[in-house]
Amino acid sequence: MSEHKAIIRWSRTSPEFLKGKYSREHTWTFDGGLTIPASPAPSVVPVPYSNPAHVDPEEAFVASISSCHMLTFLYHAGRQGFQVDSYEDEAIGIMAKNEKGIPWVSKVDLRPKIVYSGDKLPSSADEEKLHHLAHEQCFIANSVKTDITVTSP
Repeated sequence: MSEHKAIIRWSRTSPEFLKGKYSREHTWTFDGGLTIPASPAPSVVPVPYSNPAHVDPEEAFVASISSCHMLTFLYHAGRQGFQVDSYEDEAIGIMAKNEKGIPWVSKVDLRPKIVYSGDKLPSSADEEKLHHLAHEQCFIANSVKTDITVTSP
């Protein structure tokens, strides 16, 4: 179907690599040319070896799920005649340990706030159906074992 590429770059900046004293800051470059500074989460690797101002993989994972859900939701809302003016999601990912004791993002809670306008406004049931369709058809949700829920405001 299609390919999606990312280039991840890191280079050693400290002579103490073998002692574990090195920066984990790196970059992600995408096919459109955008480069984003990345780092592990400070909860995983403490500062100064991480940078809380940079995107960490866990945040990116949560954002990817939220973005995919939103794009699929907007598609279905428009097809059903609901005009969406804005969509804001403060998604939260929860880390837990699996049965082997390995941390993973076990749950992502999507918390969208959606504003509609126009003559046709969705009922609560319509909105629930739109979220269900978005979840069923989101490429990312279909690619992960993380439990994904939608909490209405």
